Amino acid sequence: MATSVNAIGASQDQFIQLLVAQLQNQDPLEPVDSQSFITQLSQLQTVQGLTQLNASFGEMLKLQQLTQGADLIGKTVTFTPAEGGDARSGEVSAVTLSDGSYVLQIGNDQVGLDQVTNVSG
Repeated sequence: MATSVNAIGASQDQFIQLLVAQLQNQDPLEPVDSQSFITQLSQLQTVQGLTQLNASFGEMLKLQQLTQGADLIGKTVTFTPAEGGDARSGEVSAVTLSDGSYVLQIGNDQVGLDQVTNVSG
């Protein structure tokens, strides 16, 4: 997500540079229409608002995944190993963050939440 935020930040910088260049190079006899200028500024604000909303949703998703993982501690789950093979079961002992994703510790296995196929109390 940081990459998309950085890309949007770069896009905003480019937008501002283009806007300044447009104002500097406008024909003095036919200046930029004020309505056009206001429209461009409102589009920039919209992009900034969407960027902040996207970041908020990303944080909410992380919190939801952490909560789901924490709820599984002490429970027996069945999971499909990432490397393939038969389904295995075990008790969840911990939840950790690895490479931006939450993983469950089940015995010696680290299991992504998306690998879990069944949960029993």
